[in-house]
Amino acid sequence: MPKMIVSIDGVVIKEVQLSKDRTTLGRRPYNDIVIDNLAVSGEHAVLLMNGNEVYLEDLNSTNGTYVNGKAVKKQLLQNADTVEIGKYKIKYVNEAPAASFEKTMIIKPGSTPPPAPAQARPAAPPPTAPAAPAGATGYDMSHVHGSIKVLSGAAAGREVALVKVVTTIGKPGVAVASITKRPQGFVVAHVEGANRASVNGTVIGADPVPLRHGDLLELAGTQMQFVQN
Repeated sequence: MPKMIVSIDGVVIKEVQLSKDRTTLGRRPYNDIVIDNLAVSGEHAVLLMNGNEVYLEDLNSTNGTYVNGKAVKKQLLQNADTVEIGKYKIKYVNEAPAASFEKTMIIKPGSTPPPAPAQARPAAPPPTAPAAPAGATGYDMSHVHGSIKVLSGAAAGREVALVKVVTTIGKPGVAVASITKRPQGFVVAHVEGANRASVNGTVIGADPVPLRHGDLLELAGTQMQFVQN
């Protein structure tokens, strides 16, 4: 099934499976792919799926839609094409082995997070793999270990290991942040939603924030603590 892999500054923040004939993209929360950034129009573009083909159409956006660096109005996407909207890069993947990509995990406050499966790291990234976090490609990150401990809500006391390259936390459509595993440690970044996460009481801005052992995170009314082993 075709998918879109959204990243900014080399950090993958979400993956969206294209399962509908029409998938909208924009800043407004009712879009299928929400990018909460002022450079993105409220209704920026639409992805139209016809069989195994996916067309990208710009919806008269303010800043335009680009494919592989070229401004487009409507274009048939090819596997590995990169759609550029503002600072965001969205990679189109139509054919790829199921194991080629990291799956993100949503920790919903008030529910029990699913167990994290063991991760098998390939010897080298396949040609169609999504852009790795800056500095991660080619490094052995097996020595980097961390987890998130939920301190409030119904899931209080639950601890989830950060075994994936990118783990997404929060409430989709309300407030979402991503925690990325890098060779030198972990960083947290804002993904979407008006209510941004905070680290030790300081709201996360446009740039990823490095995490240190014991840091307190708050997102969508839920308090969590970062633990690095």
